[in-house]
Amino acid sequence: MNYIQQAYKGNNQWYHWIFTLILVFFGWQIIGVFPLTGVAISYSSDMNEFANAAQNNFMTLGIDKNLFLFLIIISFISGLLTLILGVKYIHRRTFKSLVTSRNLIDWKRFWFAFFTWGIIAIILTIVGIFMSPENYIWNFKPIPFFTLLAVSFLFLPFQTTFEELLFRGYLMQGIGTVVKNRWFPLIFTSVCFGLLHGANPEVEKLGAISMVFYIGTGFFYGIITLMDEGTELALGLHAINNIIAAFFVTTNWTVFQTDALYVDISEPSVGFEMFFPVLILYPFLLYVFSSKYGWNNWLEKLTGKIEAPLDVE
Repeated sequence: MNYIQQAYKGNNQWYHWIFTLILVFFGWQIIGVFPLTGVAISYSSDMNEFANAAQNNFMTLGIDKNLFLFLIIISFISGLLTLILGVKYIHRRTFKSLVTSRNLIDWKRFWFAFFTWGIIAIILTIVGIFMSPENYIWNFKPIPFFTLLAVSFLFLPFQTTFEELLFRGYLMQGIGTVVKNRWFPLIFTSVCFGLLHGANPEVEKLGAISMVFYIGTGFFYGIITLMDEGTELALGLHAINNIIAAFFVTTNWTVFQTDALYVDISEPSVGFEMFFPVLILYPFLLYVFSSKYGWNNWLEKLTGKIEAPLDVE
């Protein structure tokens, strides 16, 4: 059975998908925001101040940056837990079937993607700092930084895992079994993944053109998931990407405002560096992964039909 066909295991009626998505939304957007809301209220002098902060940014209340990051991650942890519960108790299938089509989750794939992208991202960031040192301020503060490092490595992977298993996992599998092909769920989940990031402050600062990066990244993660018949590579890539984004360089206008090593003080602008990953790095990584894992039959893997397997476990 291929990756999308994993959705045929267990309960697969339309209402199972609706109930699970409602459960996930409840866990992610309602239960998951309680801790942040409670802390924000405790930092507010009155409800008017709380309401103003809720419309803009809770960080204006003076919440510690590391605490704020952790509270944001809690909502994704809650979403991930409810997704796992929905797959296990509503669909009656295994967590592994959401992650991969292999007999076991291949952690070697995860770590290969993790370290490959980590090395590339760190090198490119360092090069950017050396090429334009006037745009960066050294911001190392031992206690906040090492706290950030711990939060990033221990908890950010829960956020990225939830996004990957929701979009490249649950939705791609579910939509694939409905439309009976691979190309539509690839396009749909990639666009939805990009639109999910549309509320990020980067989009407000840089304009709609920045969505090219987010939607392009969604396509990249979706392509490697379909070609590799599992999410392990995407999980590793997404995890280290957000970890490095959190602890290496921060600005006062991006989604991650942290006690990172450097603060980027340059004016927000759209340049080639925004399109460089989509146009250069992602195709290069596709070549690396394809060579390492022997990917072939690209057209079938990305656009082919999906049929219910004759023998469903």
